[in-house]
Amino acid sequence: MANYAIIETGGKQYRVEPAAELEVELLPLEENQKEVVLDQVLLVRDGDKVQIGTPCVKDAKVICESLGTLRGPKTFSFKFRRREKYRKKHGHRQNYLRLKVKEIIAGS
Repeated sequence: MANYAIIETGGKQYRVEPAAELEVELLPLEENQKEVVLDQVLLVRDGDKVQIGTPCVKDAKVICESLGTLRGPKTFSFKFRRREKYRKKHGHRQNYLRLKVKEIIAGS
């Protein structure tokens, strides 16, 4: 049985396992901070033991290593109204933080 956890960060939920890499929305980190602790853990599975939070599992943590930032693809939003000379084009590019899961700590 694999150990995994379901975490919430940036308004999204992720299923993480030890040594897995994931990209989350950019978190406020201090300069040269390499370790990130995610404490909003919704579910932890450790072998046959499953803990489900209401909404979060108490004292559960996921410890990750920061692998740096990156930027996602550019997306465009275009508004157009015919016969009115109305055109608006907006671009957006999301910043992401790449994390590598080091350890999953199950709570009480």
